[in-house]
Amino acid sequence: MDFDALIRDIPDFPSEGIVFKDITPLLDDPEGFGSAIDALAAPYEGRVDRVIGIEARGFILAAPIALRLGAGFVPMRKAGKLPAATIGQSYDLEYGTATIEMHADALAEGDRVLVVDDVLATGGTAEAAVALVTRAGATVAGLTFLIELDFLEGRKRLEGHDITTLLHY
Repeated sequence: MDFDALIRDIPDFPSEGIVFKDITPLLDDPEGFGSAIDALAAPYEGRVDRVIGIEARGFILAAPIALRLGAGFVPMRKAGKLPAATIGQSYDLEYGTATIEMHADALAEGDRVLVVDDVLATGGTAEAAVALVTRAGATVAGLTFLIELDFLEGRKRLEGHDITTLLHY
């Protein structure tokens, strides 16, 4: 499947000089979306207990991946968005810091976890997710992304982890 044909470039979004990779055409194509979910899930069949989706577009991919893998889905959200007790991990942004959280009881000791997001850019969010999974006593079985922006070298921050990406830009 030509997944690249289902990704739309939006120049100067969210700011001038940025070319945003819009995945909504892929999401609107049932065959393409299903094929992408299959491709992202396949390397992890029989290897995971939980699938974490990073807010917000990671949710769109992670929930169907979890279903395909027969695993539980765990949302990882921005601070203050989850209703029960949480654990969090802060990470650096270009201008400041951010924090992601998950429910404190979302993972059990020894769970094998797949971390899912739409784009691997600088790797900061994914690195924070890995740290949070590890702090919870679980094991990162892998990370999977629809798109990787190779020029930002985010993969370097995730060395030692199994990473699957469908599209490289």
